[in-house]
Amino acid sequence: MLPPFKNEALTDFSQPENVAAFQAALDSVKNKLGKTYPLVINGEEILLDDTFESVNPSRPNEVIGYFANGSAAHVDRAVEAATEAFKSWQYTSPQERTDIILKVAAKLRERKHEFSALMVLEVGKSWVEADADTAEAIDFLEYYARQNLRIADSSDQLADYEPEDNRLVYIPLGVGAIIPPWNFPVAIPTGMLSASLVTGNTVVFKPAEQSPTCGYWIAELMWECGIPRDALNFLTGPGEVVGARMVEHPQTRFVSFTGSREVGVQIYETASKVQPGQKWLKRAILEMGGKDAVVVDETADIDNAVDGILKSAFGFQGQKCSAGSRAIIVASVYDTIAEKLVAAAQNLRVDAPDKGLDVYMGPVIDADAKKKITDYIAIGRNEGELLLGGNTIDTDTGGYFIAPTIFSNVPGDARIAKEEIFGPVLSLVRAKDFDEALEIANSTEYGLTGSVYSSDADRLDRAAREFYVGNLYFNRPCTGALVGIHPFGGFNMSGTDSKAGGPDYLLLYTQAKSIALRR
Repeated sequence: MLPPFKNEALTDFSQPENVAAFQAALDSVKNKLGKTYPLVINGEEILLDDTFESVNPSRPNEVIGYFANGSAAHVDRAVEAATEAFKSWQYTSPQERTDIILKVAAKLRERKHEFSALMVLEVGKSWVEADADTAEAIDFLEYYARQNLRIADSSDQLADYEPEDNRLVYIPLGVGAIIPPWNFPVAIPTGMLSASLVTGNTVVFKPAEQSPTCGYWIAELMWECGIPRDALNFLTGPGEVVGARMVEHPQTRFVSFTGSREVGVQIYETASKVQPGQKWLKRAILEMGGKDAVVVDETADIDNAVDGILKSAFGFQGQKCSAGSRAIIVASVYDTIAEKLVAAAQNLRVDAPDKGLDVYMGPVIDADAKKKITDYIAIGRNEGELLLGGNTIDTDTGGYFIAPTIFSNVPGDARIAKEEIFGPVLSLVRAKDFDEALEIANSTEYGLTGSVYSSDADRLDRAAREFYVGNLYFNRPCTGALVGIHPFGGFNMSGTDSKAGGPDYLLLYTQAKSIALRR
């Protein structure tokens, strides 16, 4: 009998020994950079001459690893291997699969700082953000392992029927295409992979092109702990080639994707088409981003609201689908909050995160992201009043640094208030009252997270009914969902409301089979 699920504790960096341990992990990981990584198909490691580099966004000349540019033919081989592996892996007992996933959790816990340090270097996370990412990965493993045992046989949920013995079991779907993002490069792929594998599916896994080293390390850890190498196939390469073929392949039974709205919609369309030789309707499990709002009324604790807006907007450089990139503030407290936000944000240290614990913001992920964000800043100069930032930060290393940026008096229908920027850009929107604030909050095509700062119980009750998001928080930031506590997923163009880390998530990777025996 497993003990009840409990979230992994975050590292207490106020303790000098923890700071020293994390620094030691950084030094160790730096000594492992520059390796060449293979594709792994049916357990075979395949090295290609055609490779691409994963680089440190703080120092783009520093190569984290070299990865193969896979092709559609490699996808076909990987899907074939996973299809064959499914014939046996699906019949491995739920308990055995759960035991393997729990072993992965234990090993990841032992190597927590090492995986976090890799994220500091490969995607530019601060120590605190990276530590939370790894903790969330451990949580997914522990939580899904337990949920798998809960749903494996759900016969106790059926009504008694005297003439028959009846059972309800959840069985795996088949081969899954696992396509995670780079912004949570350990937590999200670990969650997708563990949910797929613990329920008996087999997978073809393609990490994001910006974070393939994190992806390989996760796959390697799972293989070492007992996941069959033919059940977990590892591919890298261009999304438009490798990812596209994974989605359209007739033997792919489901697609698990987190990423942009544009790519998610394309996947949804492709997955809905029945390919020649395909005998099922594919399941699409999609999380596609947001334009999340923090609403503040005149009854709020001002300092608490300022702190929450700051964390929601600028944590990990605003590169979260849950980032609070809009602050919608009732007019009577607007100027006070704007002033306090600027004062707080201008003190945030922006630098390479491996330089120390006190670095709050690192670089954005790559040159394309930097250009997109600066293009939006240019748009913002015509849509609002620039209060802070608006500039890139040049370094001798060529890192992709952008200063925390705040625009004031942004109309609720402005582009920077409605389109996902995915960077450290915050739009302050003035609302005449709470009614208008809530109306503005609901005015985008997204519906992922939201936050309301208020001490008025009636308004919070109203927001609970009317604020149309999948994850709503009161008097706290709109980022930082905890596995098993805040099931995560959104509405509208934020995706299929998959509720990762919740009690229903594994049902998306299974199908229910009812079995009746007449006495």
